[in-house]
Amino acid sequence: MSTLEENKATILADITAMIEEVIGEEWVRETPITMETSFVADLEVESIELVALSEKIQARYGEAVDFPSWLSGMELEEIIALTVGQLVDYVAACQSSR
Repeated sequence: MSTLEENKATILADITAMIEEVIGEEWVRETPITMETSFVADLEVESIELVALSEKIQARYGEAVDFPSWLSGMELEEIIALTVGQLVDYVAACQSSR
């Protein structure tokens, strides 16, 4: 496994824990969260939960990862189709550009 793949695996684990904490439902803890998992279709994330997730991401990764700005650059259809993998890729890209 390359360093980038290892980094993405770590980010996925971190974000999975954040999602489980933000949603707080038992079924989410029992659902495997992968790179293909959709925030809306699979996890039924609501906008307030995205805000809470954004705060956790900022606390964990700092200002280098500007999740609200990244999200605001998307069309509604893109936000609805957003996957955990897209967020992991974004965080990894922000970390590699530091």
